[in-house]
Amino acid sequence: MPKIATWNVNSIRARLPRFLEWLSEFSPDVVLLQEIKVINDNFPKIEIEELGYNIVVHGQKTYNGVAILSKEDIEEVNLGLPGDPSDEQARYIEGITFGIKVASIYLPNGNPAPGEKFDYKILWINRLIEHTKRLLKDGYPFLLGGDYNVCPTDADVFNPAAWAEDALCRPESRNRFRALLNLGLTEAFRSKHPQPGLYSFWDYTGGAWQKDFGLRIDHILLSPEVSDCLLDAGIDKNPRGREKPSDHTPVWCEISKIGMPNA
Repeated sequence: MPKIATWNVNSIRARLPRFLEWLSEFSPDVVLLQEIKVINDNFPKIEIEELGYNIVVHGQKTYNGVAILSKEDIEEVNLGLPGDPSDEQARYIEGITFGIKVASIYLPNGNPAPGEKFDYKILWINRLIEHTKRLLKDGYPFLLGGDYNVCPTDADVFNPAAWAEDALCRPESRNRFRALLNLGLTEAFRSKHPQPGLYSFWDYTGGAWQKDFGLRIDHILLSPEVSDCLLDAGIDKNPRGREKPSDHTPVWCEISKIGMPNA
């Protein structure tokens, strides 16, 4: 029954003490990381491998970067989201582990909107939608976890009016996220926790963490086969309240083994 978590760590080297602490305490079977902000050679593999994880990395200097960690082997690894050979930003990595194809996603922020960055965001989501269609056609169970930089509804932002024109909450972003879900995917956390006011991100400024002025932009989306095996899902707020934290906190789900009864 693997426990799979996604976390935008906002620089793996800056958060390494917190990250290793969390790995030891929470002991996830699979971790999907975003914004590692290092090239592959500078990823702290030795420290993480000592805790029993296999690692694949799609890194980038200073910005972006994604990785997958697993207590089992990671096979058939693919780097980069198909659909635009000219896109050099390290925002997507996928591989197979625990009998599931898992992907770590760092979707573009898109601000300022409107503008070129917002256009890139929408085009990127459209590429993700097309890739997801191919994954569904392939028929292999899969999970897409990461920082989507989308608040799906007003229930996912502390002050909807103030954020209405932000790229994270604009109608175009929400429309594309719904289109992704409408392919037949299940959002793990929301399927278990329908109540509003639960967040995965708090800005560093304005006392956002202390006031719980948060956003829910980190999501785990499940293919139908994996959704049938979903046992539980949650947000682990503990790392956000510790010293020198990421501005995001882990989101996780637990699933039964594919092909076994959900019990």
